[in-house]
Amino acid sequence: MPWWFFRRRGGSALSTDVTGRTGGKGWRLGEVALPRLQGRRRYLQEQPYLLPKDLGEVNRLDFQHYMLRAALRGNYLAPIGQPRRILDVGCGTGRWAIELAQQFPQAEVIGVDVEQAKSTSRMPSNYRFVRGDVLQGLPFEENTFDFVHQRLLLLAIPLAAWPGVVQELARVTAPGGWVELTEGGISPNDFVPCGPATQQLLDWMGQLAALRGLDAEGVVMRSLERYLAEAGLINIQRHFLGWPIGDWGGRLGSLMALDFKEGAKAISAPVAARFGCSEQEVLKIIEKARDEWDTLQTRGFGMIAYGQKPTNS
Repeated sequence: MPWWFFRRRGGSALSTDVTGRTGGKGWRLGEVALPRLQGRRRYLQEQPYLLPKDLGEVNRLDFQHYMLRAALRGNYLAPIGQPRRILDVGCGTGRWAIELAQQFPQAEVIGVDVEQAKSTSRMPSNYRFVRGDVLQGLPFEENTFDFVHQRLLLLAIPLAAWPGVVQELARVTAPGGWVELTEGGISPNDFVPCGPATQQLLDWMGQLAALRGLDAEGVVMRSLERYLAEAGLINIQRHFLGWPIGDWGGRLGSLMALDFKEGAKAISAPVAARFGCSEQEVLKIIEKARDEWDTLQTRGFGMIAYGQKPTNS
């Protein structure tokens, strides 16, 4: 592995608190931090990430990857050609990056995350995991990667930090290379039609997310194009995503419903603790919402946006 892959840039880290102030001491959660263990689930301390980090979440993320690959009929949309170096930011289980390493055996593929979700001896030889936190600045030299990918970090990156994060992705992208972002939302506007149980569930999730400085209103999803432009990228394209949620939508709808249901269940204990109800009450609301999706034929929405770094950068 070339030495320049792992040099950390100079200067202060990317850090933003919930009011948007920046500094050099990293992200601060203060009194809204979740305990490391809550109920049966394990959560990260000193991170804004709302979902758990445990085996159950590993399984859900792998399932989510296969679901998204089926929905998109592939792993990306950007016209990346034959990249030599690929970076997946917030790689989770590493499944996306591993598949890219298999698809492009000539490329060096890096997955970066705050914690390695799992390891196996059957990794492709051209794939490597690197521990890092995009909120603190990526540990790579500028102009390093031909393709930088990041998806579904809505519940991990504070709203005020998003412009700086996308600038950081652009910094490590080589001239002529591409940055691709995929995001959804957790506001009622992103689940249409939205029944009362779904509305209640999203309200709980949104309030919990807002306490941690995360986007609860769908701002990020609708701003991806602007973030890329502000980071100096060109040839920007965006694609709105719409998919059925529920058995009414066939196999894809069933997969989408299961993924959202399991994601909601993953934060049922924090929701119950925050809003003074039992976890069983939260789980009942989740089941009612699941029924609504079929009755109302609910659809969910998201967006993919990608842009290219100018060759004169």
